[in-house]
Amino acid sequence: MAALRPRPNRNACSLRLRCERRRATAKVASSAPGWQMAVLALGLATIGPAGATGAATFSDQELQAKIQYCTYCHQPSGQGYVGSTPIPRLAGQQTDYFKNQLQAFIDRRRVNFFMFGVAHSLSPEMLAALADHFNTLNPPSLGGAPTELVEAGKKIFTEGVPDAKIPPCATCHGPEAKGNGQFPRLAGQLYPYIVKTLTNWDQERGQGGAEKPDTSAIMRPIAHSLTESQVKEVAAYLSTLE
Repeated sequence: MAALRPRPNRNACSLRLRCERRRATAKVASSAPGWQMAVLALGLATIGPAGATGAATFSDQELQAKIQYCTYCHQPSGQGYVGSTPIPRLAGQQTDYFKNQLQAFIDRRRVNFFMFGVAHSLSPEMLAALADHFNTLNPPSLGGAPTELVEAGKKIFTEGVPDAKIPPCATCHGPEAKGNGQFPRLAGQLYPYIVKTLTNWDQERGQGGAEKPDTSAIMRPIAHSLTESQVKEVAAYLSTLE
């Protein structure tokens, strides 16, 4: 993985990566497997940009290094991280959606400086391998949502809000919220991450404008129609699902 440069300020993920890098450097003399993996994760030469043509190959060691790099922020089982900036759950995510979103960072359909630096160094083959890996994981959800909101959130998810012309979330995301193809898994996603994303939809998705249309456009009117309380309710319900 290419070195991170520059590191964005006030980014919880970036702070965690800097901590890991200092820790890895401190272990140089030990030559322990953990140090070797950290060096691979932080300094591994890139295979080629996503979207490049030609067959790229990589070893299992290189794949494991990429996986560990991802888990510095998204946690060992891909369950996400609740901090000053919530870092989303990747575990169990639909592979098509996973690949599409990394490509969206590359195409600037989603704007995140840190994730652009991560995604643009991945070959299509490595990107697919990472998607397959995280799709197989299914750790327990982190929970932590207000339990009193769960029932109301379930009603929104299964029935929608007819008066506001909001369809049931289950229509696209499936009855168990596990997603389908380009429709992402929402089950077990972090409560604060869902709240942040739905509340700030135009700053989170579809940032490429008319020149770079994004499949997330289908969610724009829905996110805008949900009230603050409804956003919190559906987020609370989704965060409890396994």
